[in-house]
Amino acid sequence: MKSKRMMTKETSRENRGEGHRKRLREKFLTSGLSGFHDYEVIELLLSLNQPRKDCKFSAKLLMKQFKTFQGVLEATTQELCRVDGVGKANSLGILLIKAVADRYLAARILSKDVVENSEDLLDYLNHVIGYKAKEHFLGIFLDAKNRVLAAEILFSGSLTGSSVYPREVIIQALAHKAAAVIFAHNHPSGDVSPSKSDLHITKKLCFALNSVGILVHEHIITGTEGFFSFAAKGLISKFNSEFEQSNE
Repeated sequence: MKSKRMMTKETSRENRGEGHRKRLREKFLTSGLSGFHDYEVIELLLSLNQPRKDCKFSAKLLMKQFKTFQGVLEATTQELCRVDGVGKANSLGILLIKAVADRYLAARILSKDVVENSEDLLDYLNHVIGYKAKEHFLGIFLDAKNRVLAAEILFSGSLTGSSVYPREVIIQALAHKAAAVIFAHNHPSGDVSPSKSDLHITKKLCFALNSVGILVHEHIITGTEGFFSFAAKGLISKFNSEFEQSNE
């Protein structure tokens, strides 16, 4: 059995922790996240489903383990729970806020002309794949008015000319009744310069989709150092023109 002294110490720590959490919540309600350190945001998320536990130490450990705020949000349940003091219960806030943000940003681009208004699209791509630890290849399927019908991760892992299958992309595009497609993938290194493999994949997809009457509008590479647009560099129009010339 615990002594009265031990119980008093634990109660005292819980009271101090509750007071600290209350101050964090009031600070957020007053001025949003302005002035918050990243670990304090994580601490607040950890405390959402753990009302009596002091989460400050665990929040700092998460930041140390995953290096950045984005790294913490991208971590899986299993990865979070390996950190001292973090379990399924108090990791809920982190997992939930990431899922909610994903859905919110996806909703912002649905039914919009993202070719003419790309800001929301870039925000979406940056959040969904920009900070992931491995490469993800995303397809955004558009109708004839360039409005988004759906966005899906098509391939994951190191991207090479043999790891992205045009046939699978065509199947998905036809299933969504898409008139056009935008592709995007991330570079975990942060450097968004296209590799030879990126150029090869993009040309191959342009040719394959053009062959079934579906236009490729764009391929965007995203990472911590910004974006690279194949369309802005004239590469998409170049590949589409090469397809037309090869079929004259």
